[in-house]
Amino acid sequence: MSKTPVDKTNLPSRHVTEGPSRAPHRSYFYAMGLDEEAIKQPWVGVATCWNEAAPCNISLNRQAQAVKLGVKKGSGTPREFTTITVTDGIAMGHEGMRSSLASREAIADTVELTMRGHCYDAIVGLAGCDKSLPGMMMAMVRLNTPSVFIYGGSILPGRLDGKDVTVQDVFEAVGKHQAGNISDAELEVLERVACPSAGACGGQFTANTMACVSEAIGLALMNSSGAPAPYESRDQYGIASGEAVMNLISKNIRARDIVTRKSLENAARIVACTGGSTNAGLHLPAIAHEAGIDFDLMDVCDIFRDTPYFVDLKPGGQYVAKDLYEAGGVPVVLKELRKAGLIHEDCMTASGRTMGEELDMIKGEADNNVIYSVENPITKTGGVVGLKGNLAPEGAIVKVAGMNTQEQSFTGPARCFESEEDAFEAVKARQYEEGEVLVIRNEGPSGGPGMREMLATTAALSGQGMGKKVALITDGRFSGATRGFCVGHVGPEAAHGGPIGLLENGDVITINAITGELKVDLSDEVLAERKANWKGPKETIYASGALWKYSQLVGGARLGAVTHPGAKDEKHIYMDL
Repeated sequence: MSKTPVDKTNLPSRHVTEGPSRAPHRSYFYAMGLDEEAIKQPWVGVATCWNEAAPCNISLNRQAQAVKLGVKKGSGTPREFTTITVTDGIAMGHEGMRSSLASREAIADTVELTMRGHCYDAIVGLAGCDKSLPGMMMAMVRLNTPSVFIYGGSILPGRLDGKDVTVQDVFEAVGKHQAGNISDAELEVLERVACPSAGACGGQFTANTMACVSEAIGLALMNSSGAPAPYESRDQYGIASGEAVMNLISKNIRARDIVTRKSLENAARIVACTGGSTNAGLHLPAIAHEAGIDFDLMDVCDIFRDTPYFVDLKPGGQYVAKDLYEAGGVPVVLKELRKAGLIHEDCMTASGRTMGEELDMIKGEADNNVIYSVENPITKTGGVVGLKGNLAPEGAIVKVAGMNTQEQSFTGPARCFESEEDAFEAVKARQYEEGEVLVIRNEGPSGGPGMREMLATTAALSGQGMGKKVALITDGRFSGATRGFCVGHVGPEAAHGGPIGLLENGDVITINAITGELKVDLSDEVLAERKANWKGPKETIYASGALWKYSQLVGGARLGAVTHPGAKDEKHIYMDL
């Protein structure tokens, strides 16, 4: 028995399915085995970042099939498509890392273009690795369609000598190996067991941080980010996400009804209380930009400052994503934040219910092991802190999760490097001194180009046992797996004439995460004189292609390193064309 046809008067898919003039379009759909009933239903893009580049992405193809089942159960027509991913674990420590942040924009752009080109009415987006999560969420908000996000899930931890190990341990083992503290054979054993399954890095690195954000911001169903990638129980969340997007279509609940200033604040809370990646300070402003909301790096850091840190996850803590899932996951963390009055409960979520209504249904409680109670946190302020001063007029960011108060201030002479490679070679050769502040510049979004992560260098420092004996500042980024006193996102970047590009060896730098300061002991007059003598940005070898285009378009880190004017300047909304 055929169903009552859906009224497509206000749905984009009418442009390709309705009326005699669309007969050629429909002939293509019949060619793919669709019938008249499927053609007349709402069309849902099921977008994945599947590829064979890394374990983060390898299970997304299978999980998409569960989403499609859910869409069909909800009387929709799913259409699967893929976009790129650049996986940081593979791109780390070499030229490939320049592609990482730029890939976020490419993901958002290609999802937008696919949705527009084929007139899909809604989207369920699946992503696994770091930049693909914000990229997918940015596309949802940009298009302002009914949208549900689902994370592909984390990797299972490896086991070695009775302990959990992750890829972070392998990066740090490289430093230990260089220092002669472990043998070739020990390194080879570790690299073989550290990553035993599909899924994204298991600590509270960027992927898992943004997965937690997807629930807190409301674009993902509650608890959908928790189960590890190999668990076929993830399929229930895929099916539920497919059904949920059909509910959003029927209620005309769109991405910007969900992503608001309040929900962005909820998202920043989850980053702070879990000791999440500093990269969230880049991605939350970028998502806000797609909605036309003012929410920059320092707004994010204001939230971080008064949020307790109470979830004990790597790299600052002990546990991995699987442990958080088994302790009740993001919903229990959000429930603890609510107890302290730190969650906006009136925000809409992908389920069609408010955050408060969702949390009312959560029965789990803090286990005081992985998830501490909010009344008894690990520290009273967030795991990530914003800094400002004459060295960072547009701000900077530092992760302090797992550091004691004494470790959160540092003063020392600068040792300047013009690229990450220069710094890494110096660290390998021990060409630095205890007590110095290592400065890595020309690695910003434009000047890099690509705002690379400095994990190879920071992991080598940790492996040499020097992670707490030096500090590091950069206009680039840090991996979510970075440990030590490492300041990133220093703005303006060197290529834009920022003070970080004017530093000289021996200049005395003070970093104070308690007072929120990043300054150099130079007068305004000296800085002005150096600026007048500045010879302009360092020339790069990227004079054509995607990275050249990115370097020309990209803005500063404070606003999320975005490449277009955003919702404030838009003259139409895709869903309403």
